[in-house]
Amino acid sequence: MSSLIRLLLQLLFRVRVLGDLAPFGHADRLLIVANHHSRLDAVLLALFLPREPVVVVPPDETGGRLVRWLLTHVRHEALDLNNPLSMKRVLRLLRAGRPVVLFPEGRIVENGAVMKIYPVPALIALKSGASVLPVHVEGAGQWFSRSGSVSWLRRWLPAITLRVFSPTRIDGGAAGSARRRRAFATRRLAAVMQTMAVQSHACKPLFECFLDAVSVHGRKTFLIEDQSEKPHTYGDLLRMSLALSRLLRRHTDDRENIGVLLPNVVSAVAVVMALSAARRVPAIFNYSAGPLAVESARVAAGVRTVITSRRFIEQAHLQPLLDALPGCTLIYLEDLRNQFGFADKLWLIAFALRLPRLAIAKQSTLDPAVVLFTSGSEDRPKGVVLSHHAIVANVAQIRAVFDFSPADKVLNPLPLYHAYSFTAGVMLPLMTGTRVNLFISPLRYRAIPEIAYKRDCTILFGTSTFLSFYARYANPMDFSRLRHVISGGEKLSPEVSRIWMEKFGVRIMEGYGSTECAPVISLATPAAFRRGSVGSFLPGVEHQIEPMDGIDKGGVLHVRGPNLMLGYYRYQNPGVIEAPKSSVGEGWYDTGDVVDIDQDGLVSITGRVKRFAKIAGEMVSLDMIEHVAREASADFHHAAVLNVQDFGGETTVLFTTDPWLTRGRLLEAAKQLGTHDLSVARRLVPLKELPLLPSGKIDYVGLKNLTDGDTVKRLIAAAMLAPQEAEPRPTQ
Repeated sequence: MSSLIRLLLQLLFRVRVLGDLAPFGHADRLLIVANHHSRLDAVLLALFLPREPVVVVPPDETGGRLVRWLLTHVRHEALDLNNPLSMKRVLRLLRAGRPVVLFPEGRIVENGAVMKIYPVPALIALKSGASVLPVHVEGAGQWFSRSGSVSWLRRWLPAITLRVFSPTRIDGGAAGSARRRRAFATRRLAAVMQTMAVQSHACKPLFECFLDAVSVHGRKTFLIEDQSEKPHTYGDLLRMSLALSRLLRRHTDDRENIGVLLPNVVSAVAVVMALSAARRVPAIFNYSAGPLAVESARVAAGVRTVITSRRFIEQAHLQPLLDALPGCTLIYLEDLRNQFGFADKLWLIAFALRLPRLAIAKQSTLDPAVVLFTSGSEDRPKGVVLSHHAIVANVAQIRAVFDFSPADKVLNPLPLYHAYSFTAGVMLPLMTGTRVNLFISPLRYRAIPEIAYKRDCTILFGTSTFLSFYARYANPMDFSRLRHVISGGEKLSPEVSRIWMEKFGVRIMEGYGSTECAPVISLATPAAFRRGSVGSFLPGVEHQIEPMDGIDKGGVLHVRGPNLMLGYYRYQNPGVIEAPKSSVGEGWYDTGDVVDIDQDGLVSITGRVKRFAKIAGEMVSLDMIEHVAREASADFHHAAVLNVQDFGGETTVLFTTDPWLTRGRLLEAAKQLGTHDLSVARRLVPLKELPLLPSGKIDYVGLKNLTDGDTVKRLIAAAMLAPQEAEPRPTQ
């Protein structure tokens, strides 16, 4: 009967077993750990692996006539992995030479992320000394899943693949208590499961990944909407992308870098996908950076053609920006609509929509997929060239640790020209079937909470600064449906985190990354969270810490991984990709950030290398100066910069929106925090508001330009009068 069931499953689901099967032949003790997406997983693993294993099934999954009948024909044990007594039974099986299959998550997981890992499977691996063999079951989640979502049933009889990865061993780390060794082994097993989840994702060009999502979730599934409040389905976005790709091929050359000057709307996403389908590379300009920055970015990337919209240019008053792009061909979306003739419509309906994979241009995953630009705070903006592989890999890394599902609704008000918004806020929902609401500007502090309330959004992306303003203007019920708030782009303020927890009952998850890494490097999750940290490194991200003189804890972070960029486009060398450089070696990227990693693998950002000053022979962190200021004046905003010209050597200047702040109060706060007096700024300069970049970050370059002698003296003189005219500071 087992052979008959195996033959039937082979015919129905075209089951394949891929990977290195050698461990099944020579390993004495083999512990197989697998993901668990359907009730069919246990039967598949028992029947199709080379050596018949004993499958440990959670007791609550033995119900149901069909499943119970299938399990009677395979070797299995119904054991509760939350019960340490079940460990003895599994250890006896392993010592007897029987391969054992465990599901470390202990339940069916339907969103693709690695959820809770029980300590018992880790203890079994630790005590038995067995080879741990990860096996990923792909495709079965669309069959025999207990999900109520129709999207899981879009494809009948999907192909199922059992992908076998390299074996490893689980250890308990350095000597310590039994509890610490158990916790370490559990984290190691979780890392094995997460790495397997990342490696199992097929690396394809962006548009092919989009087509895979269309086939899984269905063309009629609602996917994306913008400020127009018109929801678009997968089919709508597919139709727009294919139509635009046909038109854009007539106006552009193969593999050409095409400038994109559009707001955060559905048509902008369609243009990006259309360029990808046509084997063109979108170079997304930061239209709020000013004409000089945009022209520098255009030159660096060798852009000759720019796609924009007349309506957007008029409403945003960006004509001076277009005037600063000499010799550029401008393509307006309004004009393209009129160029789509009868033959184009026939091609779209009769061919492209029916066979979209044949209608797109073939390309390698290592080809450039998008060009995003740095802010230009150090020099002229650099073009960061991200490959298809880097973006898809980063999406897979995020999915492995965070539970995004088709039941979620994402609110993304961040502009598309930021890597954080591009990858996490757009590409991730497109590939996971998660509905996303785009908003044209993150500066609409009153409108965004209202949208979150009306659209029942469950996930919100933002920066610390923007989240601070949303919390100020929002009603406590506006964010009542939020499951997750993810902060990135800048360091999360502890005050912002506290306000969100007190007002909305939401714990903000902070991420860390850079555009060069597509962009996420680490991410706090419910399973890896500690206040003040940015979580643990994503699976597949390798890291090295380079010591820095004057810094006792941590050092400069260097990383490499599948999400690393191809290189830079520079203004000084237009159109030439320069590979990233690092003192660690080739293929590594120097983040320029000083980080510290604790014994649990959680990452804390100490500051930027360029955000340290050497004063009186000591290394002083400008971030620590701001931390002291926040401790002394929590209700106001502060920013510290270094002045090296006007006060006789290096000195620190603190810009603050608190007109009553004094060095005496800062010294008291520093004493309470246990830090030295050098962490108190030498000069205090009050401002009505701190200048911000379009991303919501503080404009430190603009503040640094204010530190010339005459400007500082003028600001300080004005500040001496301001408190006298203002109302007395309320007693706290």
